[in-house]
Amino acid sequence: MQSADALIEKLGIPITNRGLVQRALTHRSYVNENKDALADNERLEFLGDAALDFVTAAWLYRHFPEMDEGQLTLIRSSLVRTEQLAAFAEEIDLGAALRLGHGEEMNGGRQRPALLCATFEALVGALYLSEGYPAVEEFMQPRIQAAVEKILEDESLFDARSLLQIWAQSELGETPAYHTAGASGPDHERTFEVVVEVGDQIRATGVGGSKQAAAQRAAAAALASINWPTLSAE
Repeated sequence: MQSADALIEKLGIPITNRGLVQRALTHRSYVNENKDALADNERLEFLGDAALDFVTAAWLYRHFPEMDEGQLTLIRSSLVRTEQLAAFAEEIDLGAALRLGHGEEMNGGRQRPALLCATFEALVGALYLSEGYPAVEEFMQPRIQAAVEKILEDESLFDARSLLQIWAQSELGETPAYHTAGASGPDHERTFEVVVEVGDQIRATGVGGSKQAAAQRAAAAALASINWPTLSAE
């Protein structure tokens, strides 16, 4: 397992409060199994989530002055979705630095997208508390730029749930409703089925390894059923 100090040194992040980074890397399963661990990373995750929303919105606002609110919202949603934040975490090998309980470790927690996403958010929260917003901005700007370039090259990366919501509200005055229709498999390898409905006109189903992934696939299936094109950055 990589230490917090090793992670900080590798990233070159000027964090003076190393204890915050240690907390950001601590999953609740580790706290449950190690009574000397005082806190998990969930409060930092909450803070980092908000900081990421703001820094991505500010970056997009400055770099795309001609884009309307809907397009900016779509790109921001794609930047902060679970899969993208997990990809950021993988780029810095964050999984190697996680502090996990034995059960979570054995069940592949270091590679799980939802866990990597949450830990990346917690790391950003720690950076914000330790060094302030400018440090978060400096850390995220090159990552946002590289991710946005990929998003604009491949519109399939746009968040399907956001696309469906924009369509449903603009065309029908409705908000898509999602519910979990079923779940199967062991706890460490669950498969979820989610159904999305838009009023009484659209109903679609998606399956995935998390409720969020299944909901995204349900939204994508709903969009495919109406042949609604994705929005471009033009």
